[in-house]
Amino acid sequence: MFRYAHTNIIAKDFQKLVDFYKDVFHCKSIGETRDLRGKWLDKLTGISNAHIMGEHLCLPGYGEDHPTLEIFSYDSMTESDHSVNTCGIAHLAFEVDDVEATLQRLLEKGGKQIGEVVKAEYEDGRNAVFVYATDCEGNIIELQSWHI
Repeated sequence: MFRYAHTNIIAKDFQKLVDFYKDVFHCKSIGETRDLRGKWLDKLTGISNAHIMGEHLCLPGYGEDHPTLEIFSYDSMTESDHSVNTCGIAHLAFEVDDVEATLQRLLEKGGKQIGEVVKAEYEDGRNAVFVYATDCEGNIIELQSWHI
């Protein structure tokens, strides 16, 4: 069997980031909290005395059989530069009813806007509204809304 399981974000403050995704994007707690440590985790991560705490959240639009957003914090972490053109996983995308209203909520909760809100018309007649922003820890998010 193959199926997508989760996306992981390492947070400076996992609880603050969990609250952000619940408030802004309607992610839901599903009772999957983690407080992990042990030799198996040290071997898996290659980090001595690794300790991870965090939570899995159900993404909006999914039922019981769902991928999750896994938000963890390590006791010891390193910093990285987040930008839209960095190699690797670039952003999380959320389809929302109203890009501007969601962006406003995101900004109120400590996120930041990256570029401008843009409207695009596709050849198949669909119209879309997009904007790039960041969550309260600088991870890049795309907000999108589609209309016929």
